[in-house]
Amino acid sequence: MFVCENNRYAMGTHLDFSHSTLDLSKKAASYGVAASWVDGMDVLAVEASAAKACEYIRAGNGPYFLECRTYRFRAHSMYDPELYREKAEVEEWKKRDPIPALIRRIAQEMPAEEEVAELERQVAKEVDQAIAFAEAGTLEPVEHLTRFVYSDRSRV
Repeated sequence: MFVCENNRYAMGTHLDFSHSTLDLSKKAASYGVAASWVDGMDVLAVEASAAKACEYIRAGNGPYFLECRTYRFRAHSMYDPELYREKAEVEEWKKRDPIPALIRRIAQEMPAEEEVAELERQVAKEVDQAIAFAEAGTLEPVEHLTRFVYSDRSRV
């Protein structure tokens, strides 16, 4: 799966000025790759789209390109003076910040504070376990670095 985090900007240029189309998922078609886009500001929509893409891939249908249309709130790098966008634009997008939106959604579905606190504990535990698993893992052998870069289309 190829996941494109489309935040509408290159380092300092809006995509309007550098791409013929803002629908980057359409570009995958020119490579014969299945693709779709999702509102990257909606955590649950991203989860559902990623699951659908994984199902497609695991069924042996080949690669999949998922464009997550999102926004970055900060500069591209610490050297970026951000002269190419208005502060008001950033503030407007911050109203759609996906993390607080997800927290509000969870709070609506699980109104008890202790339930939300328990969920946060479970998430923290899962993250800690994932980090421990990754740190305990071994590095990929150099000869495997290009494995699965190209798909054997004869099986499709």
